[in-house]
Amino acid sequence: MTDYNLIFGGVLTFNILVTFRASSYWTKYFPTKPVVDDAEKSDTEAPKKAEDPPESDTDDEPKPLLEATEDNVEEDDVEKGAKLELSSSSSAASDAAANIRHAHLLRKYLVVYLLAALSDWLQGPYVYALYDAYGYSQHDIAVLFVAGFGSSMVFGSFVGGMADQCGRRKFVILFAITYALSCMTKHFKNFTILMIGRLLGGIATSLLFSVFEAWLIGAHATAGVMSHLGKSFSSAQYGNSIVAIVAGQIANRAANHAEFQPTSADSGFYTGGYLGPFDVSMLTLIACGLLATSLWEENFGKSEQDDDDSSKKSSATGALKTAYSATVRSPDILSMYIFVFMWTPALTTLAKAELGDSFEGLPFGIIFSTFMVCCMAGSSIFSIAMEKMKPEQLAVPVFGIATLAFGIIVLSKSATSTFLAMNLFEVCVGMYFPSMGTMKGMIVPEDKRAAIYNLFRIPLNFIVLFSLLTDLSPKTSFLLCASMMTVAFVLQMKLRNSRLNA
Repeated sequence: MTDYNLIFGGVLTFNILVTFRASSYWTKYFPTKPVVDDAEKSDTEAPKKAEDPPESDTDDEPKPLLEATEDNVEEDDVEKGAKLELSSSSSAASDAAANIRHAHLLRKYLVVYLLAALSDWLQGPYVYALYDAYGYSQHDIAVLFVAGFGSSMVFGSFVGGMADQCGRRKFVILFAITYALSCMTKHFKNFTILMIGRLLGGIATSLLFSVFEAWLIGAHATAGVMSHLGKSFSSAQYGNSIVAIVAGQIANRAANHAEFQPTSADSGFYTGGYLGPFDVSMLTLIACGLLATSLWEENFGKSEQDDDDSSKKSSATGALKTAYSATVRSPDILSMYIFVFMWTPALTTLAKAELGDSFEGLPFGIIFSTFMVCCMAGSSIFSIAMEKMKPEQLAVPVFGIATLAFGIIVLSKSATSTFLAMNLFEVCVGMYFPSMGTMKGMIVPEDKRAAIYNLFRIPLNFIVLFSLLTDLSPKTSFLLCASMMTVAFVLQMKLRNSRLNA
C-alpha cells in the first residue's frame, strides 16, 4: 500500500532544501569566492611593468621623452582606475535602485495576484460537489462544465485584445467583479442561473490566466527591471502553490461551517454547506479588486505602430485579427503549448486493484498538498537553474522529464510508482510556469500580449471539452498528454535553437 504521508514528508524535506538553496540565505552562509579574470589580472600587473623602463645603450635626447612617457602612463593608470571605480560604484548604485524598484513592484503584484489565485483555488474542489448536492444528473453537470470551458474559449479570444487596448488594470477589476457575480449565482438552485454563472466564470478564468501576467510584464518594462522578470514569475508560482494549500484548508472549514439548506421551504436560494467556499471566494475577490484599484498603475499594450494602426485596432475584432496574425507568423509563439491531465481516477483505479475490498478511499488532501509542495520545489529549482541557464534552454529538459513522467504513468501498474511519477511531473509544472512566463515576456509583442495569451487558451479549452465529451479513460488521457508533451519537447528544442542562433 502506498504510504502517502511518508512521500509527503520526503517531498516537503526536499522542498525545504531547494528553497534554502534558492534563497539569499545560501549566499549569506555559503558565499562564493569572486573569480578574477585575465583582464583584471593584466590591469593589476600593468603598473609593475611600467616601473621597469627598457634598457638603452645611449644617453641621447629620447631618454627624457621616455621618462615623460612613463609619467604619463602612471597618470593614465590612476585616471583609468578612478574611472573604473566611479563606473563600478555607479553600476552598483544602479543595480541597488533596480532591486528596490523590483521589490516594490513584486509586492504590489503578489498581494493582488495571490488573492485572485486564492479565489480560484477556493472554488475549484467544490463546483461538481455543489451541483451534485442540488440533485442534478451527471449529464446536466457535464453540460454546465462544457458551458464554462466553452465560454472561456469563445469570450477569451477577444477580451484579451480589449484589455490590451482599454487597460489591463481595468480588466483585472472586471475579473474580480465577473468572478464575484459567478459566485453569487451558485446560491440559486436554478439551471439557467447556474448556466449564467458558468459563462461568467469562463470569462473570469480567461482573464485570470492572461491579464495579470500581461500587466506584470508591462509593469516590469515601465520600471526598467525586465532582467528581474524570471524571479518575479518564480515568486508568483511559489506563492501560488502556498495559496493552493491554504485554500484547501480554508475551503474545507467553510464547507463544514453551516448546514446546506434553502432559506425557506419554497425558496430556490440556498446557503451553507458547499456554498461556504464560494462565499469566502467572493470576499477575496472584492479585496482583490479594491487592492488592484489602489495599488496598481494602469498599463496598455503599446508598440511603435500604435499611431499608424489606431484605426485597425479600434475594435475587439481588429485586436483579435492582429493577435492571430502575430501568432501565425511567429514560430516562437507557436512553440508554447499547454495541456491538461487527470490524476484522481488513475490513482483510485490502481489503489482499488491493489487493495480490493479493503480499499476505503484515498487521502486526497495529502495527495493534493504533496503535488503543491512539488510545484513549490520546482519553482525554487527554476531560480537556481536560472543562474546558469536561459529559460529557453531550461524548458527543454523540463519538457523531456515531463514526457518521461507521463510515460511511467501510462506503463505503471503500481499506485506508488504512478504517484511518484505524478510528483515528478508536478516538479516540472513548478519549473514550467516561470520559465514559460519569462519566455513569453521576451517573445510575445507587447501590444498584443493579453490577446495572444487568450488565444493560447483556445487549444486548452478545446482539449478539456474533448475530454469531457468523449469520456476518455485515465490511461488514454495520460497517453494523449505524453504525446502532447513529446510535441512540446520537439518544438521547445526548435525554439531554443532559433533563440540561441539569433
